[in-house]
Amino acid sequence: MIDPSSLETLADLRIEIDRIDAALHQLLMERGEIIHRLIEAKARQGGGLAFRPAREADMMRALVSRHQGLLPLDTVESIWRIIISTFTFVQSNYCVHADISSGDAAMRDCCRFHFGFTVPYIPHQGATQVIEAVAKSGGDLGVVRVLAPEGPWWRGLAEPGAPKIIARLPFVERPDHPAGMPVFIIAQPLAEAAVHDVVLYDVEIPENLGHRTLPGQMGSGVEILDRFKTESRLCLMIAVEVSRDFDEWRETLIGSGAAGPRVASIGSHAARCDVSRLQKVAAQ
Repeated sequence: MIDPSSLETLADLRIEIDRIDAALHQLLMERGEIIHRLIEAKARQGGGLAFRPAREADMMRALVSRHQGLLPLDTVESIWRIIISTFTFVQSNYCVHADISSGDAAMRDCCRFHFGFTVPYIPHQGATQVIEAVAKSGGDLGVVRVLAPEGPWWRGLAEPGAPKIIARLPFVERPDHPAGMPVFIIAQPLAEAAVHDVVLYDVEIPENLGHRTLPGQMGSGVEILDRFKTESRLCLMIAVEVSRDFDEWRETLIGSGAAGPRVASIGSHAARCDVSRLQKVAAQ
């Protein structure tokens, strides 16, 4: 027979929950203290970038890899995204400039999921306005849909000193993501902190060549994300995995008749985290 005195009561369980809540809060405050020391260390060393896409990607991969139990991954991802974004804001205040030309609701949900409510949200009508706002800022971010409706908007990122794409969200990729609209994050160029798993290019070639050769020339590791025809030219946004030799592909285009195709780097981002693949690896 089970001794009734040994059974957990609701009061006991609530005490445990209160203990864990207090511990979580204490750990967040300790994290804040470390961020304060980090700010001071950066100041002594001449400053440093607050945005570190490679470190964020590593943190999120580790989070997904170790997660298990009752709590939905959506909740854990959102909590950590807000922790990262808010503590980055504490280090160096910034705003999020969002392109709402395709509607505000989905974009606002996306920004709030990834950046929380502490970081100011500024809507704009068009990707071009977002790029201009980021360029004029002291360190703001821009959020633009991967398939934005505004022509070849990515050409505004082509000049060497122009803002660049530094991330693609959501980073944790799954069909039922609550903020699953694919977006690019745009910032001032990051020399030391950028991640180059996937490099993005603005490519311009003769329009007739694109119809004739592009489908057969792409190959694995190269993806046309968007295209726009202007007069006799075809403007492309192309994503190239780091494992693929883009220069070789460019030479193939030239050999096919694209004399002097214009190619400019417009940013890069981390390889997205495939939940199903990580779960299979963890189960082995």
